[in-house]
Amino acid sequence: MAARVRIHRDGGIAHVQLTRPDKRNALDDAMFQAIAQAGEQLKHDAGLRAVVLSGEGLSFCAGLDFGGFQSMSERGADTASDSGIGAMAEGRITHLAQQICWVWQEVPVPVIAALQGHALGGGMQLALGADVRIAHPDTKLSVREVHWGLTPDMTGTLMLSRLVRDDVMKELVFTGRVLPASEGAALGLVTKLSDTPVDDAMAMAREIAGRSPDAVRGAKKLINRISNAGAAEHFAA
Repeated sequence: MAARVRIHRDGGIAHVQLTRPDKRNALDDAMFQAIAQAGEQLKHDAGLRAVVLSGEGLSFCAGLDFGGFQSMSERGADTASDSGIGAMAEGRITHLAQQICWVWQEVPVPVIAALQGHALGGGMQLALGADVRIAHPDTKLSVREVHWGLTPDMTGTLMLSRLVRDDVMKELVFTGRVLPASEGAALGLVTKLSDTPVDDAMAMAREIAGRSPDAVRGAKKLINRISNAGAAEHFAA
């Protein structure tokens, strides 16, 4: 099976790229595993200064690959919950589906998501797990899960609650509508618009890498202590 994630190091900057462009970087079991492993690897990297998270090809991430999960269900009804994306790891507050988003909050340095094409459903929640989002104005965003009979429980509702008003969050979740990144920026979902999101994300990462690493790490820890309070109870709901 082809690798799902590539990590390129440029000094203290790690560029984490989803590498399934033929499927618009849709999330199958292998992609879930690869993203979580990449995050775990970077969590313990003492020389890390900043992370850029992007998707190869036309889209950042189009969400769940339902074909892949159909195959998983055919292998056994308990696979997803017992040993797959619904499995809880010992000592964690998240299962695997949540961890691919939450791990970027646990990485102790700033994580910048560069978005183009689509960030839908699980892909949108993955982007929300980053500290900063830089998007092409035409990027399509959606908390899409309601269309598939699902709830956005990959940490997305917690992240949304930090960024937008409660009524705006409910409208986005209840309707599952698609909005352009230009509207997302106006609402607070997108930090910055750019015609070259990866280039701008790398430029921001280089700027951050030039600051005091202890100060940057300490600032992220302090901010997250406030904004992520109650996360375990939220994810368990």
